[in-house]
Amino acid sequence: MAAFRRVAAYAPPGAAGLGLGLTSAIFRARPELAPFDLALCAAQAEPVATDLGVPVLVEHGPELLSQADLILLLPGDIDEPPPAEVCAALRAARQRGATLAAHCLGVFQLAATGLLDDLEVTTHWQYAERLTARHPRVRVRPEALYLDQGGIVTGAGAAAGIDMCLHLIRRDHGAALANSIARILVTPPHRDGGQQQFITAPLSGGGDGQRLADLIAWARAHLDRPLSVDELAARALMSRRSFVRHFKAATGATPHAWLLGQRMSRAEELLETTDRPVEQIAGQVGFRSAAVFREQFAARRGVAPRDYRRTFGPPPSGSGSAHQSRR
Repeated sequence: MAAFRRVAAYAPPGAAGLGLGLTSAIFRARPELAPFDLALCAAQAEPVATDLGVPVLVEHGPELLSQADLILLLPGDIDEPPPAEVCAALRAARQRGATLAAHCLGVFQLAATGLLDDLEVTTHWQYAERLTARHPRVRVRPEALYLDQGGIVTGAGAAAGIDMCLHLIRRDHGAALANSIARILVTPPHRDGGQQQFITAPLSGGGDGQRLADLIAWARAHLDRPLSVDELAARALMSRRSFVRHFKAATGATPHAWLLGQRMSRAEELLETTDRPVEQIAGQVGFRSAAVFREQFAARRGVAPRDYRRTFGPPPSGSGSAHQSRR
């Protein structure tokens, strides 16, 4: 299936202004690189109330759902499920192969269609129990920032909608485009860990918290080094045990898992934007063995580095052919 281009954002009653704004910012950030066709739709083509107290004019009804490659169900009123004709249109869209995605309270809209039954999904941690009570067949994982089930993708609350959308772009269009959009939005292209880190008490802005922030920035700039936990703890001026505990509270991941995620993301970008040999890239992202790098990349990305480059990397010299989607 080709990478998505036509994007329909469904605005329910009480649509969140933040969700509307972020969707527009993400899918209209780099039109010269990815001309996404983004349009807003609702149950009827009419003004839709928002949580800002100002209605937004929606020019398309549910007929737009039959034309989209990607359908985003935006957060809105938790107590107003989509009408029957919208649910039917969403089920038909999924049956023909469209990807459906929702985050925060938008997951309640998607759950009303029955398409989430027996799937693992996430939503804002504050509403996870409510989603389970309302839709007992849905398996809710409140610790996740987003979950990808192939044709169904769900995200946690508020800003996690950015994570989810960048993931969709990365999945279909590659890390270079997702990273480029993230830079325009001044947001990390990928956040490691889950929303569990936001449920527990956050670290303070000074002291240990500032040292960890400085350490994380330093580690990202030195991914070519081995970077043991003991070295990181020493640079953060903490004992190993205290460092691991504070690091996981701050990022939602162990130092090892976080580093591996950073190395994979950097490797993706180098595979897409350079023609350097895989052996050289392996060293640049901290692997002393190209064989181990290939094994780790294939295990976490589902394809070998060579195949990933063939899909998303620069075209061979003298070739103007477009890359195909890996989907």
